[in-house]
Parts: sequence; C-alpha cells; structure tokens
Amino acid sequence: MKWRMMAAVFVAVAVVGACSSTRDTTTTAPPTAAEVLARAAETMGSVETVQFSIERGGDPVYIDTQGFLEFVSATGRYAAPGAADAVVTVSAVGLNTEVGAVVIEGETWLTNPITGSWEPTPPGYTFDPATLFDPEVGFRAMLQEGILSVEDVGDEIIEEESLRHVRFTASGARVEVVTAGLVSGVDVTVDAWIEPDSGELRRATFSTPIGSAATDWDLRLFNYGAEITITPPDLEG
Repeated sequence: MKWRMMAAVFVAVAVVGACSSTRDTTTTAPPTAAEVLARAAETMGSVETVQFSIERGGDPVYIDTQGFLEFVSATGRYAAPGAADAVVTVSAVGLNTEVGAVVIEGETWLTNPITGSWEPTPPGYTFDPATLFDPEVGFRAMLQEGILSVEDVGDEIIEEESLRHVRFTASGARVEVVTAGLVSGVDVTVDAWIEPDSGELRRATFSTPIGSAATDWDLRLFNYGAEITITPPDLEG
C-alpha cells in the first residue's frame, strides 16, 4: 500500500512539473506582417499630432503646374483634424531655396520664394501634407486598402529601436496621397518600418515610375503625440 501511495505521489509531481514546464516555455507568436499592417492602419487613422520629413531623389517632380519649383524635401508637423505646416526645399533654375507652407482645413498659404512674404496659394500648387494623415485617404488607407501582396522582411534595429520591416504593394491612388499630391501612377512596392506594439509607422520608402525613369521617396515620421499648434500665417508681416 505504501508503495502505491508513493508511486501516486511521484506521478502527481511529474504531471505538475510537466504542466509547469509547458507553461514556462509557451510563448506568444509574434504578429504576422498582415497583422502589423492592420495595426498600423488603425494607429495612423487616429494620429493626433506627429512630425514628418519627406526626401525625394531620382527624376524631378514639381509643386507647381508650370514646372518651375522642383520639390527636393520637406520637414513639417501635423495636427488633427486637418492642419499641417512645413518647410519645403525647392529648386528653381538650379538653385535651392526654402518655402514655408501652412495648410488648415484645405486652405493653404506659401511664402513667396523671392520676397519671403506669406501669400495665399497660387493656382496650380499641388503640395498638401495634411492629406497624408487624412483617415479616409492617407496613410491609413494605404496600409489597409487595395494591398495586392505582403512580405515579412523581419525585425530590424533602427536608431536603437526594434521595428518590423514589412514590404507590400500599394495602389497608385494611395501613393498619390502620401506624396502629398505630387505624383500619381501605377501600383508601387512600399517598404515600411513599423513599431509593432504601437502600430506607429516610422518610415516608408518607395519609387514611383515617371515615364521611363523613377522618382525615389523616403518618408519618416517621429514625435507622435508632441504638443503642436498650427495657426494661419501673418499675411501682413
């Protein structure tokens, strides 16, 4: 009888130990690339404030329909629901200059590249950075709608932060919005770096074909939730 009781105790201990071991070694699978994109789409659709930069390489694009002001780069800020300001570097006749831009609820002002004074937007101006964060047509839509393929490139350390690198195909209509209206065209392959827990998009790179050439884009987003207030410029100053 004693041996039977001891055997039962040993079995019970073994079972408990096995269960404990199973609990200790069970891990949660990391989210798939599609799940990371879905989380990013949700996050980007509810951004309150953020800062951003846009760098352009390759063939030129222009912020005016006359083809005079070539877009080079921009750094700016966004505040929901539809305000943004930016310093835009443009090239005119081979010389780089900076143009200030403010967009509030669809109304846009620019600094004159010659005088530096603020003016209402001239006809044919196409740069509107506020649309990048519009929940209906901006980053949220690009990360969620019309995606033809998704590839998980893996985790990468960028500036001491672990980000998920996801590659996907976005429609040309969506890319037109996230280049602030500067280009339109066919579907493109986008490389995105996303903070997987928060869903914050940190960087997106892609190339848009223009005829037989291509324009390269590098968008970066940072300082989510920063205190940002955007007001109309002083046109009298």
